[in-house]
Amino acid sequence: MEIGIDSFAASPDNQLDGSKSLRELLERIELADQAGLSYFGIGEHHRKDFLDSAPSMILAAAAARTKNIRLGSAVTVLSASDPVRVFQNYATLDLLSEGRAEIVAGRGSFTDAFPLFGLNLQDYNELFEEKLNLLLKIRDNEVVNWSGKFRPALRNQAIYPRPKQEKLPIWVGVGGTPSSFERAGKLGLPLMVAIIGGETHRFAPLVDLYRRAGERSGFAKSDLKVGLHSIGFVGKTRQEAIADFYPSYKEMFDKIGRERGFGPVTKAGFDAQNTETGALLVGEPKEIVDKILRHSESLGGLERITFQMDAVKDHQKLMKAIELIGSEIVPFVKDKN
Repeated sequence: MEIGIDSFAASPDNQLDGSKSLRELLERIELADQAGLSYFGIGEHHRKDFLDSAPSMILAAAAARTKNIRLGSAVTVLSASDPVRVFQNYATLDLLSEGRAEIVAGRGSFTDAFPLFGLNLQDYNELFEEKLNLLLKIRDNEVVNWSGKFRPALRNQAIYPRPKQEKLPIWVGVGGTPSSFERAGKLGLPLMVAIIGGETHRFAPLVDLYRRAGERSGFAKSDLKVGLHSIGFVGKTRQEAIADFYPSYKEMFDKIGRERGFGPVTKAGFDAQNTETGALLVGEPKEIVDKILRHSESLGGLERITFQMDAVKDHQKLMKAIELIGSEIVPFVKDKN
């Protein structure tokens, strides 16, 4: 099983410190590479809270500072993007990184990109489905003939550059919509499941739906990879991890909750999601290893799990967490799936 980290490049309280925040993010990616982690993903948002509106640029900078770690999105908001430019950006990243680039295509949990790029939110599903199909066609064909509803047609159009990898990996990022799981299965694409709350085992029927759809479409079980994106943080002790993580987690989700009409986060609610079966991965290394393996078993096997630790803004605490993940979690799960 691969272990990685996803980051949304959280914006500092003082906007003038944006350069420092990005430098520190690159330091964390470099450390993750040295610590033996398999993947580092950068999200995509178009709001003041985050610095990741151009994730391929951050990843390109990371490519120059790393040697082994795979670099990709978490997720690319494909509904609001031009698949041609997405492919070109990540094909270029693949060349810069000597074949380490990946795309996780999704729709994102925020809708800011729709008005920003003049898109109608009512086209939410159609936009994603059409653009995903075009992205796959571009990946699999150097010369493309295509027409659709939301983008001008392509007629015998060659698209460059081509990546170093023969087939640029494209995962589908999903939340809890059954149709999204089924679509990914029918296309035979690896699946990245974002579980930010509740209990992980409750997603087992959706993962089963994905695998059944893939097998019915003629794909081998080995093609139907499943990854898990989880909010988490690792400390030397469980108490230390929670003390470092919970206050910032509450602050972040209280803010999102106010925007969406949810109530404030409570410590009791947090604790309920950080149990043995809960989705949160906050604790000391041994219990997190056990929990990862338990999640993998409940979902029928996982190929990758990524930590989302952005609630913690202290760079040194994040660096220590990465060191712990590399030294005390990766060795115990790398041969498991």
